[in-house]
Order: sequence, then C-alpha cells, then structure tokens
Amino acid sequence: MKRKKVIGLLLIAGMMASMAAGCGSGSDDSSGGGNGTKAEAQGDTKTEEKSDKITAILPPVTSAYQENVEDYIASYEEENPGIEIEVVSASWEDFSEKLDVQVNAGSPPDIAFIGSGDISKYIETGMLLDIGAYASEDMLNDFDETVLEYMKNGDSIYGFPAYCSVQAIAGNKELLEAAGIDWQNVQENGWTFDEFREACKKGTVTENGEVKQYGFVSACSGVSAEDYFNIFAKNAGMPSPFNEDGKYAYTSENMLQLLQSYRDLIDDGSAPESMSTIDGTKKNNMYLTGQAMMICKGTPTIEKTAYDNTKLLESGDSSAVEGSIPVESVFLPAPTFDGQSQNAQGTIDGYVCFSADTSDEEHISNVIDFAYYLASGETAAEVCRDLYVTPVCESGREAYDKLPAIEGKSEENTKAIELLQEQVAPARPDISSEKMSQATQLADEVIFPKLSSLLSGETTPEDMYNAICEAAYETFGEENCA
Repeated sequence: MKRKKVIGLLLIAGMMASMAAGCGSGSDDSSGGGNGTKAEAQGDTKTEEKSDKITAILPPVTSAYQENVEDYIASYEEENPGIEIEVVSASWEDFSEKLDVQVNAGSPPDIAFIGSGDISKYIETGMLLDIGAYASEDMLNDFDETVLEYMKNGDSIYGFPAYCSVQAIAGNKELLEAAGIDWQNVQENGWTFDEFREACKKGTVTENGEVKQYGFVSACSGVSAEDYFNIFAKNAGMPSPFNEDGKYAYTSENMLQLLQSYRDLIDDGSAPESMSTIDGTKKNNMYLTGQAMMICKGTPTIEKTAYDNTKLLESGDSSAVEGSIPVESVFLPAPTFDGQSQNAQGTIDGYVCFSADTSDEEHISNVIDFAYYLASGETAAEVCRDLYVTPVCESGREAYDKLPAIEGKSEENTKAIELLQEQVAPARPDISSEKMSQATQLADEVIFPKLSSLLSGETTPEDMYNAICEAAYETFGEENCA
C-alpha cells in the first residue's frame, strides 16, 4: 500500500459519525487550509466589490463543531475579503431532510457535509459537482489516497474527506482480563469468529439463573442494525455489496454463514434475546454499568465517553450514568470468518459541493476553496481531535501534531485504530451510482427489516438468506449475483 493511506487515525466521518472536545479558531498564520487560502495564492485579489456568497448546510460533526465553525468562518472571511459564508445548522435527525428539500427544489447549498455512502444518491440528482475539474493538484494530493477514493464515483471526485473513523468493537479492559482474554494480542493480531464467540461465552456471567453480564451487546434497534450488519459483513468475505467481478455479493454462501453467526451469539446466551430492541443509548449504558463486556459498534470516541464518566464517578458528580462503574475501554477489531482478511468498517464523511449552475466559474472556484479549508489544516486537526482520530490529510496531521495531548487517551488504542485504518475496506468507485443506489434500496427494504426479525427469533438464517437472494435476483438478475 502506498504511503498515501490512512495512518494515525480512526472513516472518522461520523462523522459522521460520534464525537467530542476541541477548541477551534483559525490563526493569522495558518487557517484550516494547510496550503493557504485562495486569497493568499492569488495575491489577495478579491475585493469587497467582487462579493460572493457561499452557502453550506452542516450537521454537528462533533459536540464542539457548530460552535467552532463560527470561528472557522470568521477566519476565512477575514483572509478572503469579499467572500460571505452563510451556514445553515441542522441536527443529525433533520439534516438529511433539510438537504433533500433544497436539492429537490433545485436550489441546493454550495456545500454539504455527508457520508461517502450517500454520494451515489446525490449524483443521481445531476447537481453534485465533480470537484476534480476545479480543485488544484495540491488540494487533492493533500489527502490520503485510499480515503479520497471514497469520495469518488467512476473517474469523478465529488468532495474532500473530513476524517476516517473506524467502527469495530469496544471492550471493558477489566472484564476482558477477568475472563482471561488477551486483548492486547487481539488488538495486534485480530481474531476469528470462533475465538470471538468463545470470548463472549467467557464474558457472560449469571447469578441465580439470571444474566448479570453479557459477553457481547450491539445496538440493533432501527437504523442501528445497519452498523452491526456492515461491520461483520466486511469481515465475512463481503467488504462491499459487490464482489471484484461486479456481481452482487450478498447472495454468496458467506452471507448465510454471517446470518447464522448472529443467531449463534444469542442462542449461546452471550448476547441478549432482546438485542433487536436495544438502541445506542441503552447499549452504551449497559457498557458503562458493567452489563456488557464488549459492545458493537465501538468507535474511537467510546474511549472518551468511558473516561469522562469514570472521572465523574471519581469526583462524586451526580451526572455520571446511573449505576455506572469505572470503565477503561479498549478498542478491538471485529472478528473475521473462515480465513477472510480483515476489512475494517470505515466511516468516511466529508464536504461535497453542489451546483445547479456551472457557468459561474469564479463562484465554483470559491466554493471549492472553502470546502478544502474546512477539510484540511487546523480545521481538520481540531475536528479529528474531537473524534479521537488523526486527520486524513498531510496539512491536518501537521496541525494535529501541534495540539496538546488528549488526557486519558490510550496509546494501545491509538495503535489499534491506526492498524484498522490501514485495513479499511477499499472504496468501490468502479460501481455505478445506479447499482449502488439499487443495493442501498435492497438493504433498506429487505436486509435490515429481516435482520431485526432474525435477531428477535421471528425468522431463521435460511429464510432470511432466501429472501435476500429472491430480491437480489429480481433487482440485478441471477446472472449478476454471486
């Protein structure tokens, strides 16, 4: 793998991700764009007489983002006279709806923060801008090659990645050690599903016939089931919905094995029978109260969540999670199946650009410049620091190295995340936006609803597998399925 790959991170996105503290403001010497803003590059030729307004819709990328973005804008406007930035803030809950309303009305914002998985959706509108025709080589070369691929479709590039955050498994260090699990070896060398399954059994504790502590818990209520599915599928020989030959992969025998594994953990008693009803909040509370030795999805920021809650307990602060215990969280890879290689689930989110009118090239150039500013340099460093990952661009890493160390951040976890970032499943820009959209629709209408039924015991792995195959054959044609 080339040097330009994901190193020192872990997506991410959030992204789009989950995601905490940093304090942001651009400085006089170095703004978010590590290579300098356009005004600097052009000798500050912009003037108030040549005013241009750039609009953006941005969700709370981190807990501090929407407050810090005001500082980013002020710094950018100061360095780029004549440019006005107008940002519409939106919660994660209503962000997609607000963006879709604008896009469907034919008046999209200039910039939006979206997950790379949604790029194909907006390509279909015809209004997503191929920034490769406008961005400079210095801008594009700033980003790690493997991450930038996620912002592509075909030969076109549709945005700048903000971060790459891996999703895997978080484990309570004390409980893992009590169960005799060598978590450090797992961080370094990974584990198979059989090894993971045995660890879950060892981490399950019963008292008087009742489960006091589960070996494993995942949030599977509603959209949370998607994370559980995607994380495990990538390590079951299906790093993408399409295999290397471009055939739909989820009709392969690997899928049946994966579906059986979901039932195995529940049937063993290592995971709750009610897992299909557990949401993200309940999952985290079970982890912090010692009711779960391991949880999925584990993101880098769960380490901060656990650390902060432990500090609250130590100080006697009543805002600590009720019934919680001190937790030192360790980051673990998802298990692999039958000798498959590790393909980590990466959340790569970033800034895409829209244009209903490409005739105003100066405006488009300004939009590209501001989008790059948000994704690079000090801005990227502060966002990634809040997410417990390191930036995916050289300018961001340079700025990141100058920031103070994060209190309580584990060196072992940092190394484990870096390793998984190097193993993030490769992007598939070779798959058309139409096919990706069809795969997304099939997942939303068949896979995820059926997965909920599988976890609750209302259907079997075989029946779910047959339903997937039937829908896939109808969508893609049997000859185009694995």
